[in-house]
Amino acid sequence: MGIDEYGGGQQPQAAVLVVTTNDVPGHRVEQVIGEVFGLTVRSRHLGSQIGAGLKSMIGGELKGLTKTLVATRNQAMERLVEQAHARGANAVLAFRFDVTDAADAGTEVCAYGTAVVLARE
Repeated sequence: MGIDEYGGGQQPQAAVLVVTTNDVPGHRVEQVIGEVFGLTVRSRHLGSQIGAGLKSMIGGELKGLTKTLVATRNQAMERLVEQAHARGANAVLAFRFDVTDAADAGTEVCAYGTAVVLARE
């Protein structure tokens, strides 16, 4: 499978390979475009916050919070892929997520990495 055949996140038309490594076997970096990121902040509605508070007292998975974090993470990654594609990249190297609380108003998720143009060796 060549680089042009990879889909990124939920948008295969973007054709951006996203990897956590600094290189891709069988490919060389032709151009470093630079840092790209996708950022989103999500809050939870009051009902799910109360449910999570009660659940945390008795233990177990906070399924509502897990669902929110998965959706947030996916949206951040989609935005990263869109930005990389818009800048002419076909890959993002050294991909990472950063998750923080945003002033007690929600959860901030930032997906980031280095946008590059890869070519087969």
